[in-house]
Amino acid sequence: MVEPRRAVVLLSGGLDSATALAVARAEGFETNALTVFYGQRHATELVAARAVAKMLGAAQHVELALDLRCFGGSALTADIDVPKDRPLSDIAHGIPVTYVAARNSIFLAVALGWAEVLGAFDIFVGVNALDYSGYPDCRPEFIAAFEQLANLATKAGVEGPGRFRIHAPLIDLSKAQIIQRGMYLGVDYGVTCSCYDPDPGTGLACGRCDSCQLRSRGFTEAGVADPTRYRHG
Repeated sequence: MVEPRRAVVLLSGGLDSATALAVARAEGFETNALTVFYGQRHATELVAARAVAKMLGAAQHVELALDLRCFGGSALTADIDVPKDRPLSDIAHGIPVTYVAARNSIFLAVALGWAEVLGAFDIFVGVNALDYSGYPDCRPEFIAAFEQLANLATKAGVEGPGRFRIHAPLIDLSKAQIIQRGMYLGVDYGVTCSCYDPDPGTGLACGRCDSCQLRSRGFTEAGVADPTRYRHG
């Protein structure tokens, strides 16, 4: 019996990670979704991640608690206001206060550990370098460097039958292109959550944070109706 090609997919519950999971499935991988609850204020995305994993047929969905609030330092993990209503021209310049220190390094390290246990050499992450809001850990240089680290720092990488690959299939796509690709692959974006500051009771998106603005513009440019439920609408 042929062993399935396994992959670990980092799944936040947002638009990009849902698309990355759909891409991995379309490429024939058995997908194992990993969602990290890191103390983020937008914990509504955890509910979304469960819905996405079910919708896209993940073989396993692991939810890992790793509370980064003990460090703080970000509007997502500390009592710092989430920026609202920033001009779109400003969003891609500079590193915003919603940056969580070394977040993707931490998440990929955990995904790497699980992948090694599963015997998987493929890890998917939905980072994007065009509409990336200034985050340094969403750049191609970071992905290439982490892939090199993965093959140096693990038993599987040194002695195993293959080499680890960090797949970032959305890294050079615009938000509109990501949405178009996801729609083609059957993603229902109505179950995803991208907002940095959703209503804690209803989960409705604020419509004003950087992430909401980029998401909204993406649907407009893709010519697709935005299924997001906003507080003001």
